[in-house]
Amino acid sequence: MANLGGTFDASQVDPSKPQDPVPPGEYRVQIINSEMRVTKAGTGQYLWLEMDILDGTCAGRKVHDRLNLVNPNAQAVEISQRTLSAICHATGRMQVKDSEELHFQPLLVKVAVSKTGYNEVKGYKAAANLPPDRPQASPPVQQQPQAAPSVQQQPQAVPQVQPSQPATQQAAPTAPPANAEGNGPWRRMG
Repeated sequence: MANLGGTFDASQVDPSKPQDPVPPGEYRVQIINSEMRVTKAGTGQYLWLEMDILDGTCAGRKVHDRLNLVNPNAQAVEISQRTLSAICHATGRMQVKDSEELHFQPLLVKVAVSKTGYNEVKGYKAAANLPPDRPQASPPVQQQPQAAPSVQQQPQAVPQVQPSQPATQQAAPTAPPANAEGNGPWRRMG
């Protein structure tokens, strides 16, 4: 039970309405929030990503993704590592220690709507790869400068796996393949 500190009068405030998912398509986004969270089963962790759509009629709307980086299922970890690699390639940040290093870097996401009516991110690619007939909007004010490739710090490893995973699957992929649907530069496995 929680005391509201007075009487709330709902007749004086318009109720919020549920928002429909964003339509399927490509969106220029930036990651604005991320954190490692424990899975529902408690047996692993996933990287939760919140992205802000930067352009078009859906500007300001949010899309989310989850990357199972620590999981008893080795295939789930591999898929998530490939997805994280696609995000790194799209943002030009090849070695990251903290997911915050990926924040405020424009990239394109391919969004679909699931059968249950929720948005799903199906792939990532660099924002510079926009089709020629679609102009790229100017970068957001919050954008952080990228370090030049020749000025790299000591490579940092991405959280790979929990101890029970075989050693042959601990290395992060160097060049993620296109997804199984054959959609060219879109990188998302699974």
